[in-house]
Amino acid sequence: MSSADHHLDRASRVLVEEHFAVAEGESVLLTVDSATDPAVTAAIAGAVTRRGAKLMTALIPQLPFQGGLADPYVPDNLAAAAVASDCWLDFTFPYLAGSRMHDAALKAGRVRYGLLNMGDPGSFGRIYGGVDFQALMDFQLALVEYLDGCAGKEAHVTCPMGTDIRFGLDKVKIRRSRVANHPGMHTTPGAQNLYPVDGSVRGRTVLTALFDEIYRPLRKPITVVSDGAITALEGGTAEDMPRLERSLRRAASGRNYGRMIHFTLGFHPAARFTGRHFIEDIRTPGSNAIGMGLPWWEEGGGENHPDGVVQDMTLRIDGQTVQQDGRFVGPAHLLALHGKMSPLFY
Repeated sequence: MSSADHHLDRASRVLVEEHFAVAEGESVLLTVDSATDPAVTAAIAGAVTRRGAKLMTALIPQLPFQGGLADPYVPDNLAAAAVASDCWLDFTFPYLAGSRMHDAALKAGRVRYGLLNMGDPGSFGRIYGGVDFQALMDFQLALVEYLDGCAGKEAHVTCPMGTDIRFGLDKVKIRRSRVANHPGMHTTPGAQNLYPVDGSVRGRTVLTALFDEIYRPLRKPITVVSDGAITALEGGTAEDMPRLERSLRRAASGRNYGRMIHFTLGFHPAARFTGRHFIEDIRTPGSNAIGMGLPWWEEGGGENHPDGVVQDMTLRIDGQTVQQDGRFVGPAHLLALHGKMSPLFY
């Protein structure tokens, strides 16, 4: 077995056994698209069947959009399969999360859905196979508790490209589980959301990559100006700006550009910035994926909301530096856990 095959095999086992705890007899739905590498599909299928679970693999054409905009392209029979599944591992990108199919499956209360979306063997191998999973989750869960305890304090984000933005931290809205063994939405570890208090975001955010209708690095950075709400967009190219403006207006239900929904803190030690694979890129140390528009928990919010990426972030909370130019520096109890997450390969 080559080293690449070994990494993919390890990643599949960690995903299926350690993260989603797939059990014998369970009905598992694996959704992939025409951009998913067949090696990823085969590795995950093997891991699921070795657990004694019942697998359905659904291959669909790559979706042109994510979320509710994908609804016209989702087959009815696939939606029926999701409702009847115990575990749904979604490797499509753009992804099915936020679609009518996804909403119906979660409301039925049976499925545990994994927002995974890494059709590239390298990305999947690094994120799930490139670090000790339990050490990764030890740090992630402790980080959630720390951020939750910082609610009400001021966060300050800067980057070398000129980002300089401040906001009040809100409580963590989605709490991660070490094991995805209960119905609901589950996401890939290695990054953690930071939620701003509504109306508190002020400053300039300089984006160097963007996922709106497609994901790509930006040839010319885009600056998002915020004063409670998003008030202006600056820079960018003639190709990028119309696409972002369309996406923001859709995400905000036509109400101007909306506001900042979430920030993130990327910290996965084995992640690489590829410029092609969004889910891995936003987990590289110092990456910050910033959701814009209206939040999903508001009426009319979250319709294909765009995510802009800031890199090499410095994050300070209540004056204490947490990340410096992308490098995690504290607080001390988290730094000790962070030090146990050495990459298993490069």
